[in-house]
Amino acid sequence: MGWLKPLGKYFVNEQTEDYSRIKLLFLQAGFNNEDLIPVYWGLKCFLALLLPVIFFLLRVTVFKIVQPNLIMLICVILAMAGFYLPDLLLKLKISRRKDKIARGIPDALDILVVCVEAGMGLDAAMNRVADEIRLTNKPLSDELRLYNLELRAGKSRPDALRNLGLRIDIEDIKNFATLLIQTDKFGTSIAQALRTYSDTFRTKRYMRAEEIAAKLPVKLVVPLILFIFPSLLVTLMGPAAIRIFHALIKK
Repeated sequence: MGWLKPLGKYFVNEQTEDYSRIKLLFLQAGFNNEDLIPVYWGLKCFLALLLPVIFFLLRVTVFKIVQPNLIMLICVILAMAGFYLPDLLLKLKISRRKDKIARGIPDALDILVVCVEAGMGLDAAMNRVADEIRLTNKPLSDELRLYNLELRAGKSRPDALRNLGLRIDIEDIKNFATLLIQTDKFGTSIAQALRTYSDTFRTKRYMRAEEIAAKLPVKLVVPLILFIFPSLLVTLMGPAAIRIFHALIKK
């Protein structure tokens, strides 16, 4: 895949907003290597050329298509599909990573509260949480480790927390980062703030679960009507319908 990098460099300009947007998407997907961005652009261009070429070569022997206008239309559609396919895969990767991180937030928050209430500093507690959840939630552990690495590199805690929220891009993490920034700014108790946030977060989780449970019966209506009820109708009425049919034939 290294040959894609020179191809992608023709389309990469580090000064544009599009480059910053894609860089942020890569961070949210868990890729911290900026060298992958030219490879990403190279892959988009390569697929945009490859799919139409494959179809064009096989248009007669496999697809049995000879109309020029239809061939041109399909080539354009395949070129667009090939160009946007990496975007779709990247967003799918981000979505799966967010889901996994979201599932690990409650446990990580509980461990963090325990560590801070036991007397550990916030940064040391975050590092301890990263170690504890390493096996169960590697993406969240990696983000917490990166937060600590930024602090060691000289970045201020508010900036490191903001970057944490941007990389993960989950509302709960952004609220968590804002809480710690405000706590650090005004000098209030971190342990008390974390305990309050943990209780609030747990209440929100219960409310979300209740909301999902309340929506479930409505979502089940269509599958019941289309699949379950017809099967029950056939099972219950089938034997009677067969008997009626035979009775009518005998008459």
